[in-house]
Amino acid sequence: MSTPETGPRRNAARSREALLTAATALFSERGYDRTTIREIGERAGVDPSLIARYFGSKPLLYVEVLRAEHGDDRPDDLLTEPRLREVARRAQRRGPVPLLRVAVEPLRDTAAQEATRAALHDRLVEPLRDRFAREGRDRPGLRADVLVAAVSGVLLARHSGAFDDLAEAEVDEVVDILLETFGAGGPSAAG
Repeated sequence: MSTPETGPRRNAARSREALLTAATALFSERGYDRTTIREIGERAGVDPSLIARYFGSKPLLYVEVLRAEHGDDRPDDLLTEPRLREVARRAQRRGPVPLLRVAVEPLRDTAAQEATRAALHDRLVEPLRDRFAREGRDRPGLRADVLVAAVSGVLLARHSGAFDDLAEAEVDEVVDILLETFGAGGPSAAG
């Protein structure tokens, strides 16, 4: 017989982590809407009904994936060179991450749409909005929205098959062009 510290609890933690790992990979590969609960369970090697037990629902699992990807790290300006390279390299390795997808493709599930929209604004839009406001730029919110949408679109387009040169370019070359497009040192250098 297993004790609460060893048997079921350990298996529950392992199953929960397996579901989270599988969901992260599938959401990144296919997006939220094209990933089924059954596929997540199959990839995790556990019963898909455990999603309801451990996360409540598919939308809440999606929110947990976002939290796991970003942890408690303080959001920073997407268009600083290190941050932009990190986001672009992650999108290159894992495919378009769910946070970028929601910027250009609304989710069908309202709860997931609202949760990912909030995460997008918290992680990417608000740091830029704050930067532009500190710099005294007009329409800081609009500027932030446009820049996050542009970066999201470029990173997603690398995987779309529509742009040959963009798909074939090294990720660092794409980042260099983005930084150059937004100004020598990023958007604060742009006029």
